[in-house]
Amino acid sequence: MDTPEIVLDPDQRFAADRLSALASRLGKQRPPRWGTKRPRGLYLHGGPGRGKTMLMNRFFAAVPSNRKRRYHFHAFFAQLNAGIHDYGSIDASVNTLLAGVDLLCFDEFHVHDAGDARLVARLLDTLFARRITLVVTSNYPPEQLLPNPLWHAMFVPTIERILAHLDVISVNGPTDYRRLGGRHTGFAAGHYEVGSCETTGAVDIPIAHRRLHARALDNGRLTVDFAELCGIPVSAADYLALTRGIERWVLCDVPALHTAPPDWVMRLVNLVDVLYDADLELSLYAEVPLAELGGEIARVPDLYRTLSRLGELRQPVNLESR
Repeated sequence: MDTPEIVLDPDQRFAADRLSALASRLGKQRPPRWGTKRPRGLYLHGGPGRGKTMLMNRFFAAVPSNRKRRYHFHAFFAQLNAGIHDYGSIDASVNTLLAGVDLLCFDEFHVHDAGDARLVARLLDTLFARRITLVVTSNYPPEQLLPNPLWHAMFVPTIERILAHLDVISVNGPTDYRRLGGRHTGFAAGHYEVGSCETTGAVDIPIAHRRLHARALDNGRLTVDFAELCGIPVSAADYLALTRGIERWVLCDVPALHTAPPDWVMRLVNLVDVLYDADLELSLYAEVPLAELGGEIARVPDLYRTLSRLGELRQPVNLESR
């Protein structure tokens, strides 16, 4: 059965119109000279599955320029940190990543950690000083970035700079379009099943100066237990490095997440973010149905986005019971 075409709802249409207007202005401008103004950027925020990434990708494609870059925030941070290590400063790293760039798009912009907050503050100051037009998508309005009350006050000046340089647009609404289904390629070609993996075996794979103990790695398909992949101290950048050689991912023995340590669950969030942005197939074999997987969702930032994305996976058992 054909999937019905999704008609943009009012929030999405307003955001699409603002992005279209910005694309038109950017397409007419020459590279800025010192003292000239660039168009104000946009900050799109809303819940998971609201089409923010789709809107930004359409906008990015519509800007007729080779002076533009689009990054998932995890991927950009991985490259930024690598550059800081190689060149010794954030400015030198930004110079390498964004030399000659007039438009920068960030997908899934977020700040949860005090250390990351300091780096984000420095990064944004550099971008705004260079008059780079910035467009971001986020699950959080600016005032909810770095929500931990112990650290939030330190980030308020950066939030104020965001509001001074970007127009904030809500793309909220009641519909999570991922849960409507209909996509069966890339990430969504995988499946979510309650049960055990049939694959057995043992293979060691290097990751972040450690050894990942997996069940199998065959023709670009990795089969590994949740405890092995998410139970070791690795980062989103380490998962990103693995995607260069692994196109299909199978995660086994995934427990109800309220029973797992929060840092393990946070790594699952990072893993799903990386695979979703790269559009790589993911399959999960879990102990509980997807509706019961999240448990106490407030324990881990962004877990609700992960659950929304997992909702795109095929669920044979649920489909048969409809």
